[in-house]
Amino acid sequence: MTSTLTPSRGVDVAAPIRVLIAEDETHLGTILEQFMTARGFAVTIVRDGRTALDALRSETFDVALLDIVMPELDGLEVLRQVREGPMPPEIIIITGNGTIETAIAALKLGAYDFLSKPYRMAEIDALVRRAWEKRILTRDNVLLQSRLRRASGEPRFVTQYAPLVAMLSLIDRVAPSGSPVLVSGESGTGKDLIARLLHQRGMAADGPFVDLNCAALAESCVETELFGVEKGAFPGAGQRKVGLLELAAGGTLYLDNVGDLDIRTQGKLLRALETNSFYRVGGTQKTEIDVRVVASTTRDLPALVAAGTFRDDLLHRINTIRVVLPPLRERTVDVPPLARHFLEQFGGTTPPTLSPDAVGTLERYRWPGNVRELRNVIERAVLLATDGTIDARDLPIGSETGGNARATPLATLTLTQLERQHIADVLERSNWHQGRAAELLGISPKTLYRKIREYGFRRPAGRGS
Repeated sequence: MTSTLTPSRGVDVAAPIRVLIAEDETHLGTILEQFMTARGFAVTIVRDGRTALDALRSETFDVALLDIVMPELDGLEVLRQVREGPMPPEIIIITGNGTIETAIAALKLGAYDFLSKPYRMAEIDALVRRAWEKRILTRDNVLLQSRLRRASGEPRFVTQYAPLVAMLSLIDRVAPSGSPVLVSGESGTGKDLIARLLHQRGMAADGPFVDLNCAALAESCVETELFGVEKGAFPGAGQRKVGLLELAAGGTLYLDNVGDLDIRTQGKLLRALETNSFYRVGGTQKTEIDVRVVASTTRDLPALVAAGTFRDDLLHRINTIRVVLPPLRERTVDVPPLARHFLEQFGGTTPPTLSPDAVGTLERYRWPGNVRELRNVIERAVLLATDGTIDARDLPIGSETGGNARATPLATLTLTQLERQHIADVLERSNWHQGRAAELLGISPKTLYRKIREYGFRRPAGRGS
């Protein structure tokens, strides 16, 4: 089988194109089925519209050939209902009574094309392959948009700590393997970042990155979020919903806080990972998947196994590669470079600098919230800095107690006061160049001009433009 396109790595080009034929004329349907099977397609044939709709809802097809006149439901009604669902196949409508009005109706409902009887078999062959290529292009476009929304570039893990430098080297080696990885560490140490690095440096980098915080959902919701649900599976399930496992096909599924999964969902997840297939909630047809799993936890999973709240076999399944992230207090060598990294991130084109006493304060602090807390501290310090330099007094952490800096609250400021101070600081840092200040603030020059008038700012003589 050949194609003029190169599908993304999330698509198995060796697999045959899956085609559903819905044709109530027995002889014609059999001839078409035999021809397409001989041409290498994976063909399923049905004889009425209701059966066609059920098949399209329960299985995954790339292309469907629908006769417009069929018992139970006509081809246009099947087309309308299928196009309302998630990830529909490309639909080709076939009729023996072709009219312009029918063709227009089919195309408006989302059909790929319209074909009148009698047709040549070679025409069907070419049309199905073109429809499949459109489906692949559509999928690739969705994946590309997803990647662009996630980030403009590969995430950066900033460290000078030798054990973590060695860990990043391990990431480079294991990322292409597709093996499951378990990342453990305290909250805020960068587990999400490691998961994204594994994805972007792996063989499935062109595929989706789908994440699920297992601790953020109610126990009753996790199973349907993960595996999806069929229409009518329970009261309120008005339509089929694709689960995160299926959405992650050809890419990476990141299970954050995996230790919070309930024991029943753990068992179902284990079966899915071992068989590369699963049933949607309320479903009877298996859904095949090819997905890389990265899991993370802040909890002691072996202790949970001993307590009977986490499955030992699931732990072995997701723990092929283990990455342990140390807390920030154990790698104070990383505090200054991380702080500078966040200054560049939040400080615009001319970020402020850290004074020596500010660096010392940051290094002495114990960072119970780890890198996430440091990021928040620097972001707030950038807002409060007034002269291009961040001093210890600008940091929302206080003086030393027992050798460790302790957190102290920021001065009580209203949102309006904080905005006024921030705009004043940026105007001063940009030498009252309003165009540059607006860029640093992320607002339009018109909005900045309005804010200057609202807050009664006066440009110093000889400053700005």
